[in-house]
Amino acid sequence: MNGEVLELSIWQVLLGYVFVLLVLFILKKRAIKREKVVIIATLRMTVQLVLVGFVLTYIIENPHPFFTLGVLALMEGFAIFTVFRKFKDTLTPSLKRVVMISLPSGSLVVLAYFLFVVIQIEPFYDPQYFIPIAGMIIGNSMTGITLGINTMVNRFTDQKEAVMEALHLGATPKAAAHPIINESFDQSIMPTINNMLGMGIIFLPGMMTGQILSGVLPTLAILYQIGVMLGILGGVSLTTYLFLQLGYKTFFNNRAQLIDSNE
Repeated sequence: MNGEVLELSIWQVLLGYVFVLLVLFILKKRAIKREKVVIIATLRMTVQLVLVGFVLTYIIENPHPFFTLGVLALMEGFAIFTVFRKFKDTLTPSLKRVVMISLPSGSLVVLAYFLFVVIQIEPFYDPQYFIPIAGMIIGNSMTGITLGINTMVNRFTDQKEAVMEALHLGATPKAAAHPIINESFDQSIMPTINNMLGMGIIFLPGMMTGQILSGVLPTLAILYQIGVMLGILGGVSLTTYLFLQLGYKTFFNNRAQLIDSNE
């Protein structure tokens, strides 16, 4: 391996937008009204990534704890905002508070362990490692909580009678909600588990592919990818577990009675 990176020019990248035209052609041919969404998504992706590229270049070339921790705070804040926006008509104020507690708590604990114990970065705010790994852990943790919210809220609605019956028979709220919590946790971690099952055989993950394309030995890229996937699994599991353990309580009042999710 010569370690050289095959650089792409702007014109070469522009050739990739042919695939967008292909999608638009198929949508038009099939009379599927999604052209506007595809165009907006493409434009937003392009603008956002270009801006982030310039920002990260500056931060990496001028490492400072204020910059790194500032980006971390923005990631956590935007992740919470994204969850709120997705479930703007579903989340009660109590559930919103639970999200604000569990998402940062779980993801930051896992991130700190991975950065300072597993790979042991020095200095601790090194943006080259801190920011990309934080993005992967926080992003996947956000997805896990999103799946947990969706399953838990739906199950408390679908299985309302079963929960009320369990309460009438003397079950505590924790016991009555036990099957819902288990199913919600299972649904939250399954996408990560499925990715791990197919990784290396069915597909090569993005981080590993990027490192190999940049000239890193595949064996080293594999070690990083294994470590990151274990960190992602931990982040998704811990954040979702915290959310579910705190979140189910918001469906019950102080008298251990099931309340309407809209209250």
